[in-house]
Order: sequence, then structure tokens, then C-alpha cells
Amino acid sequence: MENTIVLASNNSGKIAEFQSLFAPLSYRIVPQSNWRIDDVCETGLSFVENALLKARHAAKISGLPAIADDSGLMVTALNGAPSIYSARYAGGHGDDVANNANLLKEMELIDDRRAMFVSVIVYCRHDEDPLPLIATGTWTGEILRAPRGDRGFGYDPLFWLPELGKSAAELTLAEKNQISHRGKALRAFCALFQEN
Repeated sequence: MENTIVLASNNSGKIAEFQSLFAPLSYRIVPQSNWRIDDVCETGLSFVENALLKARHAAKISGLPAIADDSGLMVTALNGAPSIYSARYAGGHGDDVANNANLLKEMELIDDRRAMFVSVIVYCRHDEDPLPLIATGTWTGEILRAPRGDRGFGYDPLFWLPELGKSAAELTLAEKNQISHRGKALRAFCALFQEN
């Protein structure tokens, strides 16, 4: 399986974004589900810690290099919440509708709508890699008062981009990859990867 990197995610949206962004490279991104790897418990207190847990877990079980992303939404008026808890902000893991509804409820009486998506990407050559590659990216915007658009996933329908006059869920995947936190982090990662 030369030139194969395991993506430590079972999130179909993330898988599509990673495969699209890695298409020009000579590496094949394969989701961890191909090895029947379940999501690891995210017990870290930061995006870096959680991404590292995911990458090490996937590398250990698959025996291949692994890449992981931990990302989330940080809202200024909520002291950075939901942050590392973005996927389970409403309680259950990965319930986008419930998470968005919870965020709208929390923001109902708040005028300061500033927010930022954060992505941390970690690449482990093997599960005990002492020097994993780490790259980050951020994307600033504002929280809408109601969802807009039907593309993307997570908080995309609520993430307003004033300079474009669109929500993240109104962007094509190609447009999103050019400006998103994950796109920026992956480009930074690719530069690191080619140096190492």
C-alpha cells in the first residue's frame, strides 16, 4: 500500500474534502473505515491533542501512516465555545442539526456574531512517531441567525462570509477548499510534508 495515507475520520464531509485536496499529490487518502477503525475517544483538551490521538490510533491499527484533523468552531461571544466540543455541542456526536439549533439558541440575544473555524492537521508516519507533522488553519466569519445553503456539513449553514455575501454552505467544494480552515491547514501541511 505504498503512497497510501489513512485518514483518521469516518466523517463523509471530511473524507470528500481531504480526497479533493490530495488529488494533485501522488498519495492516496483512504478512510479509516477501510480497516474497520472506529473513531477514537477525543479526550484531549486541545485541537492538537485530539488530532494526535486520532492519527496515532489509525496508524496503530492500520500499520500505515495516518493523517487526522481536529477542527471546530470558536465563537467570540461564547468565550471560544463550542471549540473542541463542536461535533457534540448538543450532546450527541455528529448531529449537525441539533448542534446548529443549540448554537442558534445560545446566540439568540447576542449581537457580536464573530466566529472562527480552526483546523489542526496531524500526520504520523507510525503510531509512535516522535515528531509528527502539525499544520493549522483558521477561517473567520460570522454566525447567521438562521441557516443558509445546503452544501457542506457541520456549522457551514450558519457560517457567514461577509466578503463573499454567502454562507459556507452556499460554496462549492472547490470554492470552500480555497478559503476554508481545513484547506489552509492542508496546504500548510503539504508544504511541511514535501520538506520532510
